[in-house]
Amino acid sequence: MKRLLFCLTLTIAGAACAGELEDANALFEKKDYAGALKLYTKLANAGNPQAQQQLGQMYWYGEAGMVDEGRAKELFEKSAAKGNKVAAESLVVMEQRVAKRAEIDYWVKGYDGAELQSGEYRCPSPRIPAVSKVNDEIDRVNKLVTTWQDCYNKMVTNLNAQSPLTKKIPADIAKLMTKEETDASAAYLERVRQNIAEGAKVSSKMILADFAAWRSATEAFVTQHNAVVKKASN
Repeated sequence: MKRLLFCLTLTIAGAACAGELEDANALFEKKDYAGALKLYTKLANAGNPQAQQQLGQMYWYGEAGMVDEGRAKELFEKSAAKGNKVAAESLVVMEQRVAKRAEIDYWVKGYDGAELQSGEYRCPSPRIPAVSKVNDEIDRVNKLVTTWQDCYNKMVTNLNAQSPLTKKIPADIAKLMTKEETDASAAYLERVRQNIAEGAKVSSKMILADFAAWRSATEAFVTQHNAVVKKASN
C-alpha cells in the first residue's frame, strides 16, 4: 500500500509539473516574460529539463530581463544531461558563437559598406571648370558629367537593391546571433546605409550645382562670342 501511494504521489506531481510547464509556455507565448520566468525557474530548480531549456533560452535572449550567457549555458548543460536535444543543440550554437565572435561583431559594429562605393560603384567627382570657351572642352565636360551621372545612378540602384543591408549577413552567422545582436546589427547597418546614401546625395548636389553654374557661364560666353562674331562679319 505504501508503494502504491508513493507511485500515486509521483503521478500527481508529474501532472502538476506538466500543468505548470504548459502555463509557463502559455505565459511566454503571451510575452508575459516575468510570469514565465517565475514558473520556469520553479520548475528548473525542481529538475525539469524542459523548463531548464526554456529558462536557458530566456537568459540567452535577454527575455529574463538581462542577457546572461553563463547562466544560460549552465541551464542548457543540466537539461542536455537529461537528454533534452534542444538544449544540446543550443550548447553547440554557443560553442560556434565563441568561434565566430569576430564575424558576429563585424556585422554588429564593423561593416563599413566599402564595396558599395568601390569598383564600378566608385564615382569620382568630375573636374568642372568655371567656364569653357572652346567646343572640345565643352564636349569633354559634358561627357565627364554624363559618365559620372551614369555611375551615380548605378550606385544608387545597387544600394537600394542591397537594402536592408542585413541581407548581406551570411546565413550561418545570422543564425548564431542573439536577438539583442540581431537588433543592434539591423540598427547599425541601417546607419551605414543612410550615411552612404546621404554622402552620395550631398556630393551629387554639389556636382550638379557646379555643372549648372558651368553651363550657365559657358552658354553666356557662347552667346556673347557669337554676337561679337556676327557684328564683326557685318
